[in-house]
Amino acid sequence: MREEGVQQESAMSAAEDQMQQLRSKATELLLREEWKESIRLYSQLIDLYQDQISKTPDPDHFSKLHKSLCVAFSNRAEARSRLQDFTEALKDCDQALQIEATHFKTLLCKGKILLSLNRYSNALDCFKAALFDPQGNGNLEILNGYLEKCKKLEFQSRTGCFDLSDWVLNGFRGKPPELAEYIGPVQVKRSESEISGRGLFATKNIDAGTLVLVTKAIAIERGILGGEDSEENAQLVMWKNFIDKVKEVVTKCQRTQLLIDMLSTGENEEGLEVPDMSFFRPEIEKNGCSKEKLDMDKILSILDVNSLVEEAVSASVLGKNSDFYGVGLWVLASFINHSCNPNARRLHVGDYVIVHASRDIKAGEEITFMYFDTLSPLDKRVEMSKSWGFNCKCRRCKFEEAVCSKQELREIEIGLEKGVDVGGAVYRLEEGMRRWAIRGKEKGYLRASFWAAYSEVYGSDRLMKRWGRRIPATEVVVDSVVEVVGSDERVLKVVVEGLKRSGGGVVEFERAMKLGRGFYGKVVKKQAMRTLLELGIHDQIH
Repeated sequence: MREEGVQQESAMSAAEDQMQQLRSKATELLLREEWKESIRLYSQLIDLYQDQISKTPDPDHFSKLHKSLCVAFSNRAEARSRLQDFTEALKDCDQALQIEATHFKTLLCKGKILLSLNRYSNALDCFKAALFDPQGNGNLEILNGYLEKCKKLEFQSRTGCFDLSDWVLNGFRGKPPELAEYIGPVQVKRSESEISGRGLFATKNIDAGTLVLVTKAIAIERGILGGEDSEENAQLVMWKNFIDKVKEVVTKCQRTQLLIDMLSTGENEEGLEVPDMSFFRPEIEKNGCSKEKLDMDKILSILDVNSLVEEAVSASVLGKNSDFYGVGLWVLASFINHSCNPNARRLHVGDYVIVHASRDIKAGEEITFMYFDTLSPLDKRVEMSKSWGFNCKCRRCKFEEAVCSKQELREIEIGLEKGVDVGGAVYRLEEGMRRWAIRGKEKGYLRASFWAAYSEVYGSDRLMKRWGRRIPATEVVVDSVVEVVGSDERVLKVVVEGLKRSGGGVVEFERAMKLGRGFYGKVVKKQAMRTLLELGIHDQIH
């Protein structure tokens, strides 16, 4: 018996030495930020602790091992979180908290992970619980910082109230502001669009400029494109890097895989499920996960159909990212279809996309972007839609298909291509619409199609001197165009330049501000909006 006791003590001593060596080496790797190797060693250490716990009869030693196990789980969680492996990191945090419910380091780690996953209320609970650990007293400044951050993001997520004014007024210096995930009054429904069997619809009236959604990219890749010869190769390299990033995220996060699996591959649109909006809310924990094995062919098809580029005609990029070409995947925004009569735009801030109403939207109306330039005549839009792989059958296209059979309209278009007097062409178009009894939105459709001609006339003192009294005032045409295509940078530019030339009054200024809100969204206060409008004129914001 005595010999057995000696052998047990010797085995325990050897295990203690092994655990001490592993603990020291794993901690050293963690401090050196060698995350993968530290995870490997902490996994070995955790197995050793659990083995020793099952064998030790000593209550004091048992308690000591449990505390050490708690720290090991916590440190492995930290390393996993640094590698963005949030699913496994949260499991480690929960294991540690089962041992010690108020363990400060674990609560801090879990809170930061939940914050990264946009689960603000859950993160707030973790940071509040960390205050009860004695270590919390020595880290009040850090904790209070996280508590305030959680409260701010939770408020944004709940209300849709975002303010980028300080960042704009400071010339976009420093990092882009952190934003919350926000889903406004929208839902995914079956769509009559030719592009997709599903679309995003307003569930209540939405005013121009009001935010529809704010969401962070699943993955994004940016780069600076060179000259024409190297641009295609640079885009191919970026696309490969982007795919690798998506694959890495999907491999680590089952929820992300579930979200991406909902997206279209471009086939069998009618057979696709219409997801409940709760799937997109980060605060809602979903027990289900994708049962499918990672299918890279399917993911490639999904990315090909659903990825968005930041340099799009319906988008604006704020800050330093405007210098780069960027491609990313924003899941909920991927449900937004094209229309030549669009009602939404998007603003890119850091890795977030802010989608807002570019004109007033009625309850039940589908939220739509323009995938290509809608301030173009029908024949050019038809050509561009074919390059996107669909035929647009929106209300505007159907109307223009019928009216474009008029010989006079075709003559006006040919005349503009040949360089006839632009003012005369605009006058002829307006007279034609009067004779053809074209009213309301239909006037806006044709004015949008010939916007290039209108903007040239309104921007020229010479042409306005000759034609100004014979064609509608700038504000009349602008209002009718914005009613059908929403706020557009080129329309906004004509208004602001006219305001600068004339000096303008309160009414003119408010008109420009309203158009600015439709273009940039209600994310800045008046002074910051003035700054954006001035920058927009000089093409410093793309």
